[in-house]
Amino acid sequence: MLFTPFKIGHLTLRNRTIRAAAFEGMCPGHALVTGASSGIGWHISHELAKKGYCIIAVSNQPDRLDDLKKKLENEYPISVSTLNIDLSQENSAQQVYDFCERNKVRVEVLVNNAGTLHFGEVLKIEIFRMRSIMNLHMITPAMLCRLFGGKMMERRKGFILNTSSISSIMPYPTISVYGPTKAFLRHFTRALRTEVKRYGIKVTCLIPGATSTGLYDSAKFDTPLKRKLGIMKKPEVVAKAGIKALFNNHPECTPGFLNKLIVLFVPVIPHSIIGAIYKRTNFFD
Repeated sequence: MLFTPFKIGHLTLRNRTIRAAAFEGMCPGHALVTGASSGIGWHISHELAKKGYCIIAVSNQPDRLDDLKKKLENEYPISVSTLNIDLSQENSAQQVYDFCERNKVRVEVLVNNAGTLHFGEVLKIEIFRMRSIMNLHMITPAMLCRLFGGKMMERRKGFILNTSSISSIMPYPTISVYGPTKAFLRHFTRALRTEVKRYGIKVTCLIPGATSTGLYDSAKFDTPLKRKLGIMKKPEVVAKAGIKALFNNHPECTPGFLNKLIVLFVPVIPHSIIGAIYKRTNFFD
């Protein structure tokens, strides 16, 4: 089957040949992963491919998506289709859904993993960047859950994994947009899980701490040292834990003992202490 190249807004589909099995029902199931081109999403795609799922890899990094497609199809007996789209744009969720509908793809596993991290104080962040983060972390994943979840409800079966962040527990200054948007995703996921349980849909929220992905500048954050100390996890470790939690039907997954302690104890820290720490470590003035 050949795709004809076309564009819809920020959506771009390039010429590619997809193995017939991917779109003609021979695949045991399809998993759609956003933010699949790097970091946790890359490794989540590997974990799902190991389980036999054909992958719909979604991201705005087409070259890396092509690398992922080649790697997964070489290693596993599955097919991978790639979708180059900016998920921070309005109506991107509908475009992803329409793509799957046109190609008669039945998404059994939905993974909302796409994210972006920007450091800066709220009043100094560009307005377009704030809007992009809010769309990417809240509007798009919520709409993807609504659209694909509706199909799962009809089939009485499905899996949804939403990637939040440990910053959702107590947002820290300079990530004042990132943390609260991830908090929305965490609470949305928990409420959704309760609502769809009777339809046979399993929903899990992945709450990783610091992870050595492209979101962090390794030089600035001394990533290798933090990995040694257990402060920062490898993305493959986080991905494996998240997929395991999803298929074991756990409501939340926070990989790492230290991160579990943070989830328990950080919310009870007085905000005045956070303010004092910020005052002493504020590098943005």
